[in-house]
Amino acid sequence: MLSRKKLFTIVISSFFITATIPTFAVAGAKRGQKIFKKKFRKKCGFSGVRFARNHTQAEWEEIYEEGKFSQEAKKICPRLKLEKIKNSWWKDVYDFSEKYAKDGIVPKC
Repeated sequence: MLSRKKLFTIVISSFFITATIPTFAVAGAKRGQKIFKKKFRKKCGFSGVRFARNHTQAEWEEIYEEGKFSQEAKKICPRLKLEKIKNSWWKDVYDFSEKYAKDGIVPKC
């Protein structure tokens, strides 16, 4: 039988884990939005939401999983210099694009 202390620890740990899981996805999208503003916007000539609305969430997911996200970004923003974008940034920009896709969340303005 579990002691009260062990049971309490398990319950608190479970609560903490489930409470933080959605935060990771939001953090990636927020970082992706900041990266877009700093590194993509001038080259693209339009907002990140306009970029994200080029595809649905499922389309973005398929593009990302096939490893073609950077090439798709280059298609959408031909003046974008891919060598200036760090590999670690692509996941966050993907999270942002997927969140605000055609069928995603409507941004607050």
